[in-house]
Amino acid sequence: MNIQTQPMHRYIDHRGNLIAPLPEWANDTLLQQFYRDMVLVRHYDKKAIALQRTGKLGTYPSHLGAEAIGIAIGSAMQSTDVLAPYYRDMPALWARGISMLQNLQYWGGDELGSSFPSISPDIPHNDDMPFCVPISTQCTHAVGIAAAMKIKGLHRVTVATCGDGATSKGDFLESLNCAGVWNIPLVFVINNNQWAISVPLHLQCHAEHLVDKAKGAGIKGIMVDGNDIVAMYDALLQSLDQARKGKGATLIEAVSYRLCDHTTADDASRYREDEEVKQAWQFDPIVRLKTYLINQNLWSEDEESQWLDICHQRINQAVEQYLALTVQAPESAFDYLYEKADPDLHYQRDALINKAMRMEKQNSGGNNG
Repeated sequence: MNIQTQPMHRYIDHRGNLIAPLPEWANDTLLQQFYRDMVLVRHYDKKAIALQRTGKLGTYPSHLGAEAIGIAIGSAMQSTDVLAPYYRDMPALWARGISMLQNLQYWGGDELGSSFPSISPDIPHNDDMPFCVPISTQCTHAVGIAAAMKIKGLHRVTVATCGDGATSKGDFLESLNCAGVWNIPLVFVINNNQWAISVPLHLQCHAEHLVDKAKGAGIKGIMVDGNDIVAMYDALLQSLDQARKGKGATLIEAVSYRLCDHTTADDASRYREDEEVKQAWQFDPIVRLKTYLINQNLWSEDEESQWLDICHQRINQAVEQYLALTVQAPESAFDYLYEKADPDLHYQRDALINKAMRMEKQNSGGNNG
């Protein structure tokens, strides 16, 4: 898919060429930081997949190809805003200050991976939501949060993210409608990576563009090149500012491509042509920004080598900390979810503990004694 042939919000093309004057906010330091963050989360992603393949992490959703979208979201939001992320949003949370260790904890089955530290001295706790694995239900949560912000007169914004597959769900469409009717401070970001697991976009939606759904809700819509972090960040700044000023919600369609399997439980080669993936790599968001920076003498191969060393040190440190953690007890899923559990949940909790004890006994050979 050659997204460069489609008109959308874009500043840098896939060859690293500037096709429009950069916005005023786009200083050299910020663009270099964008690049460093994108490189770091890509290498983290590769390591997380390796951990899953060796049985040290649960099923993991790669964000390969979506680095520009996530880093732009997390960087553009203010610390007091609230993010309602979907499962492929590690880069956004990273840019919001959530560590790689906590991401490993989450996908390793540790409930503490969702207990985020405060990222603002103004707010004693982090209000960002944990990853949402069910499809598009986080959009309804985001509507409730944004509505509460408006009722309380807070100048904060909620950002809800989802994939293109989620836009076919009722939860998404109902959320979009409420955002328009209630005029709430909410920004939706669709990572349109062209594939909802094994279903291509043209088989799940007959609209010409997903951003067209904004018209039905009466809110602003922006279609952005999701591989151009400058365009993504700029669109988010505009949308967040509009929401913060009480001017309503925005739907951003970030057009990109899923360069990876859907999750580590998937094999995309069963339903996707190699040639299509090969072509998509030509629009790699990281290579695009790197080429631009090098052409502007803002980055060098020596700096690249030094940064990669730092990335590997940070990633390895996070992995070592993760592997050294005490494994959470099976019943922790109950203990951290409810403040007060009803009797039926007590029964389920006890049943889970008994099952875990039986499995442990079997694995240790106790059943053969």
